[in-house]
Amino acid sequence: MSDIYKTRLFEERDFHRKKCSNCGRVFWTLDPERNTCGDTPCDEYTFIENPPISKNYTLAGMEEEFLKFFEERDHSQISRYPVVARWRDDIYLTIASIADFQPWVTSGEVPPPANPLVVSQPSIRLNDIDNVGKSGRHFTLFFMGGHHAFNSDKKQVYWTDKTVELCHDFLTKALKINPTEITYVQDFWEGGGNAGEDFEVNVAGLELATLVFMQYEVENGSRQELPLKIVDTGYGIERLVWASQGTPSSYEAVFDPVVSKLCKIASVSLPPKSVLRENSRLAGLMDIESGRDLAALRSKVSERTGKPIGELNKLLTPLESVYAIADHLRCLAFMLGDGITPSNAGEGYLARLVLRRTLKLMRELGIQEPLAELMNIELDHLAPNFPQLDERKSYILEATDSEEQKYQDTLKRGKRRVSRLASSLKEKGESTLPTKRLIELYDSHGIPPEIVEEVSEKKGVEARVPEDFYIKVAGMHSSPEKVEEEELSLPEDQLEGLPPTKLLYYNKPYQKEFDAKILRRIGDYAILDQTAFYPEGGGQPADEGILKGKTRDYKVLDVRKVGDYVAHKVKPSSLRAGQQVKGRINWEKRISLMRHHTATHILLGAARRLLGDHVWQHGVQKGVERSRLDITHFKRISDEGLREIESLANRIVLQNRDVDARWMDRNEAEQKYDHSLYQGGVVPGEKIRVVSIEDWNAQACAGTHCEKTGEVGLIKITGRERIQDGVERLEFASGESIVGILQEQEKRLAEASGVLRTTPDKVHVAAKQLVDQWKAEQKEVEELRGRLAKLQARDLLGKKEEIENIQLVSEIIELANADELITIGENMTDIDKSLVVLLGTRNDSASFVAMAGKDAVRAGIDCGEIASAAAKALGGGGGGQAHLGQGGGSNVEELESAMKSAIKICKKQLKV
Repeated sequence: MSDIYKTRLFEERDFHRKKCSNCGRVFWTLDPERNTCGDTPCDEYTFIENPPISKNYTLAGMEEEFLKFFEERDHSQISRYPVVARWRDDIYLTIASIADFQPWVTSGEVPPPANPLVVSQPSIRLNDIDNVGKSGRHFTLFFMGGHHAFNSDKKQVYWTDKTVELCHDFLTKALKINPTEITYVQDFWEGGGNAGEDFEVNVAGLELATLVFMQYEVENGSRQELPLKIVDTGYGIERLVWASQGTPSSYEAVFDPVVSKLCKIASVSLPPKSVLRENSRLAGLMDIESGRDLAALRSKVSERTGKPIGELNKLLTPLESVYAIADHLRCLAFMLGDGITPSNAGEGYLARLVLRRTLKLMRELGIQEPLAELMNIELDHLAPNFPQLDERKSYILEATDSEEQKYQDTLKRGKRRVSRLASSLKEKGESTLPTKRLIELYDSHGIPPEIVEEVSEKKGVEARVPEDFYIKVAGMHSSPEKVEEEELSLPEDQLEGLPPTKLLYYNKPYQKEFDAKILRRIGDYAILDQTAFYPEGGGQPADEGILKGKTRDYKVLDVRKVGDYVAHKVKPSSLRAGQQVKGRINWEKRISLMRHHTATHILLGAARRLLGDHVWQHGVQKGVERSRLDITHFKRISDEGLREIESLANRIVLQNRDVDARWMDRNEAEQKYDHSLYQGGVVPGEKIRVVSIEDWNAQACAGTHCEKTGEVGLIKITGRERIQDGVERLEFASGESIVGILQEQEKRLAEASGVLRTTPDKVHVAAKQLVDQWKAEQKEVEELRGRLAKLQARDLLGKKEEIENIQLVSEIIELANADELITIGENMTDIDKSLVVLLGTRNDSASFVAMAGKDAVRAGIDCGEIASAAAKALGGGGGGQAHLGQGGGSNVEELESAMKSAIKICKKQLKV
């Protein structure tokens, strides 16, 4: 046995070390008669209606009790981190309190914000989402109480002995739990790239805390010792509340006011107490993800209560859905409140998944009220303890309402798609829709599995929705995909012994020329002792210019940073180590990039001020002439909104505010500016470079900037595009490049006014008059086309031939369009219901239309099939329905052949 599991508390208090008779795990207990580890499924919940904690706590009360206990024992309380982990590039959501400190603190690169510390961290895990509401203990968002100590060679805080003692004292002295009811189970924990031995702490069948002694870094399956030994504890605040109240489920203990209101809205009655009690006691036996499913739980409860499984489902399923809705609403409130915009990618995808599962549960319960109305109930419940969520209430409700509308639109489109898919499978003789296809329909098209199941069954195709469907989908999107960036790689042995390159572009951003010495040339790249050339990074392109030697100039084509060195790609590549050079950067390019980079920060600040704090930078690219800024927002930005953003940004420019760039300790920067620093993504290191615009915004940024906002000139938004759901792209220009843009716009305006024979200030009036005139003439043309179509239809009716009691007309009408062909066909089939009309035309390409009257369709005509065959002959594609098919292709010369093919198919259909 590892010595780490031998603690002072166990030795001094005469704990017994035992092996669980059920699961075989080793545990420690003061009860000599105990043979099981005290965790589910080895032990049922025995605290229901018999709470082991002497006092009845609310969530806020338990959180206060936990924090106070550790503060009184020399732990510094720190504020919670956001639930979206923007300081990390390996996960989207904050999954535990230790995630706040990975990877920078746990790697030893950055000191902790306090040591030891205590925090109550809202954490989100969607790997149990299908269990929520059913198990009695699972949440999508839960509060993890963590007390952490970071031990190094220089500072030993505390390790296993004190960690276990603190836990035991909290449970027994603060919460008054009988010591003999507590078991400490030996285990091993791994997560977030770290690992270590741990104790799982159980009381009355419920795991209340995990005490991890993190001392390993895990990479590619192998463990290396960390430079720190970290105490990583996680106390389930909701579980502690539940244990203090002894309610049938944790959802009643945590969400009681919300659950009551939801039950009233959904007309859900509480089952008999005896059923709830037995269901909760046995709920620990159920875990969908590990295979202990809902059917197993229902069967056990049925045995205990004597009620049939069908009756239990009717009693319990609606209440379980209410519980899940209450949980999901809280999770969404924190997701949206902390700045996540629902979308089809990244953390936005996960927010949408939770939201749509909520709508699915509401639909099953028959709740007609808007989701925003239920969210309002949740926010009112949270407001007293979480004022930040109350401040962002309008955005949360607006985004919720917008997402519900998108969901309804998805359902309409999705039902049609599923209907076509089910029909196709049926035609192929398949009767089951694979789970993989179910996931694909949700993942790619947003179609919920229950809708797929509903629509498919009407077509005679079975769609089995697995109980862990949302767990599977969430698992596919829990972390970002690794994007391999193209980085310059130089041989380490050729860099060995070189001093770091001095970065003049930070200390003197306006320096255009400098003297330097070549330290080494490696291929086409030269390493200098100092440089004013900015290397590519942070969305800002590299500087260009020349290195001037004694006898010739060397063009600087590209600049890259490699570790502590700046490498300059030069042409010709004949520089030698020790050579003195004078660097001269292309100042026009540099100053333009500085203006655009500063303008990016100003513009983002304006968007956040006007649209809300949920707006985050999603991507950026600075250019010399124009730049782009991608921002998250749940709906399209209106033209008026765009003008307001532009006006506010230019107000900041004209106020000539100070722009300060400085290196700061990461902890100091986060405490001063919070995590909105990381608009540009993850920034490594103990020290980060913070660019702050006076009383406006601050970002961790490595780029070059102006020292005053007035140097930007002006900011002009030149374009806007919705590049993906939830992300708006703003194209803009600043500085001198605006002059060229305005001149080009004036030139186009002058050309337009010349064409319209008016003055530039009256172009909009003349354009409207022209459009109105065009619309009137277009209407007249359509009327004339309609009359002509009727005349052509009457003429073509005289060319009918009879096939199997069906009348057929086949004709090529030169220089018509597809709409005209359809109009002619409609006139003909309205007159003769047994008529089949095959029409073709050719212009730059060939078009084909097949139409059939009701009697012809009953006789077996399928115009979609006919059009498809004709289009193949034209080298294109086509299809349609039984009464109307159309297609076309580029093989104009094959139109006659296509018409003949259509007639053959028509005859074949009638014979069948």
